[in-house]
Amino acid sequence: MSPRRRLPVLLAASVLVGAVTACSDPAASGSVPISPVQKSTSAVPPPPPKKLTLTVDKPRESAGVVVHGVEDAPYNYAPAVLREGGRIRAWWCSQMSVAQPGGDDILYSEGPSLDGPFSTAVPVFSGSSASFDAMHVCDPSVVRVGGTYYMYYTGASRDNHANGSSIGVATSRDGITWTRANNGQAIVVPANDVIRENAYGAGQQSVVHVDGWFYLMFTDTTGRATHPNGAGQFVLRSRDPLFVKGVEALGEGGMVPVSTTTVPRTRSVVEAFSSDWMWIDAVSAFAIAHSTDAGTTITFWDKDFTRQPFDPVLIPGVWREGPGLVRTAEGHAPIHPTDPCGRVSLDVLRSTVIGAANAPTDIRHFGLDAVGLRGCATKAELSALNRYTVPSPENTADLVVGGEVIRFERRSVAKEFSRGVLADRPAVIDSLPVAVRVPAGVEAVRSPDGEVGLLLDGKLWLVGSAEVAALNSSTVKTVSEQEWSRYERRSELAGP
Repeated sequence: MSPRRRLPVLLAASVLVGAVTACSDPAASGSVPISPVQKSTSAVPPPPPKKLTLTVDKPRESAGVVVHGVEDAPYNYAPAVLREGGRIRAWWCSQMSVAQPGGDDILYSEGPSLDGPFSTAVPVFSGSSASFDAMHVCDPSVVRVGGTYYMYYTGASRDNHANGSSIGVATSRDGITWTRANNGQAIVVPANDVIRENAYGAGQQSVVHVDGWFYLMFTDTTGRATHPNGAGQFVLRSRDPLFVKGVEALGEGGMVPVSTTTVPRTRSVVEAFSSDWMWIDAVSAFAIAHSTDAGTTITFWDKDFTRQPFDPVLIPGVWREGPGLVRTAEGHAPIHPTDPCGRVSLDVLRSTVIGAANAPTDIRHFGLDAVGLRGCATKAELSALNRYTVPSPENTADLVVGGEVIRFERRSVAKEFSRGVLADRPAVIDSLPVAVRVPAGVEAVRSPDGEVGLLLDGKLWLVGSAEVAALNSSTVKTVSEQEWSRYERRSELAGP
């Protein structure tokens, strides 16, 4: 639910009390000054790296609406978008009379690309008729960790709800059938630091999963560091997806342990409503998407929220309600297929018109590439290179897999297991151990049921097919089930 519109009696009322605009104010652009640290008597640390200005290219937008409700859905906005398993999956806020009780619902649709065609929308989550989310559920943010989907959503029990919006979470095995978690209770409620004219409360959350932590960014119009109009984005994190234990909150001194999710909101990462974010592995940074006058602005923070490594980037075009970034299952930026260290694709789905119900609708796709990241500089950023083949110092080819390299005599064979082949070798790869070497012509064996593997250093490295073994000039020998079972098997070469 948008804090810039009052909740509907049955459908929707007015929208966008005030759009957040891009301006020269550092706080408005997300460039919140960091409090200076007092000098110590020890050596002065080196200055932080200079903020980079990224270039952009490959601007793109859909020819028309790509995601929309059906039947009597009068508005469609605030999408959560995952690129998963060769498809684009979208959840968003709408309302359909077939989904009871009457109020905001969360709809779902999927398609083969960002420009569709998307499947017919279906309601997958609605009000509980009880508790904090009795009438309205909205603003979904979805991640998949392991085999579980987590949907963080805004809930409200009624229309006239004076700071009554709160944040809940539901779980699913398929992203379609959802079960309320935390016994159906909210996990974040308004802090009530300051009661303002904007009486929305807490919501419009976005979640990413990084290094075992669930990072939750959200609006709280009652937060101490919120702009007088209610705009502001606050951050909590926990290894517990329900945020019941081990919670930390972002304050002026960084992330600090807290006993409750309702601690005072003392620091906002961007002055905005309805924001979304994702983690860029190649540069160890968060990218926050929020609406400004000319479109969607992307601002960046490092992992500790101590500096902004890049100047903001603008995705231009018409908008009427907050953007949904296209992310991977855990809320990360998709790895660029040809330039994983220097380029990131920034794509959003966002509402573009005010519809008949005087509320946002007509979700379209807008995007571009940001170039010049200078990423993959540390071991922490090597995950962006996973499954890429790079030149080897031994005039061979190295495949990066899980913090190691597999060294192939033949680049054509390494390519079979790669998501891409790079012309240059990032220097940080030199710090990785060589797990195994794959010489041409090494012995290969086949199980009775057709599995094929190469015998390397006494272990069986599965390669998937006899064709790959033939490409390596390896003769394939069929062995008995008993002999096959004796080998220690490795699956790193089973596929990209």
